[in-house]
Amino acid sequence: MSETVIAPPVRQAPYNREAVARVIAERRHLDGPLMPVLHGVQDALGHVPSGAVGQIAQALNLSRAEVHGVITYYHHFRQEPARGPVLQVCRAESCRSVGGEALLAQARAHGSCTVEAVYCLGLCAQSPAVMLQGQPHACMTPAKLDELMAEAGDFR
Repeated sequence: MSETVIAPPVRQAPYNREAVARVIAERRHLDGPLMPVLHGVQDALGHVPSGAVGQIAQALNLSRAEVHGVITYYHHFRQEPARGPVLQVCRAESCRSVGGEALLAQARAHGSCTVEAVYCLGLCAQSPAVMLQGQPHACMTPAKLDELMAEAGDFR
């Protein structure tokens, strides 16, 4: 006979349950509330903590798997807090055609920000574009990006 081994319960990192509850209360009445709730939680906490998945699922009458699936499907949602300021680099065709990929590589090598590759920041006429902490920056050059990333240290 084999011995049954029971794994210890998984401990969730602490998170601000009240902030999540406020977001849910504000947005649960919307049609298809999951995406607005996830955006609100990330806006409030800087990420969607794994511990909040059950709270969100229960409040919206969804399974944990449904909530987790949406979080992991969309690259916008972070499951861990960002390390420093968030720099988004556009990878749409317009930005790629004028050096966006080189800017992405430069930003990743710099290391002072959390760098996220995103598809289209809506500044195609002024490509290449980046967004730092929600503030768009257009007509980006390697020199401008170096300057911007040096300033990004002030956000820490």
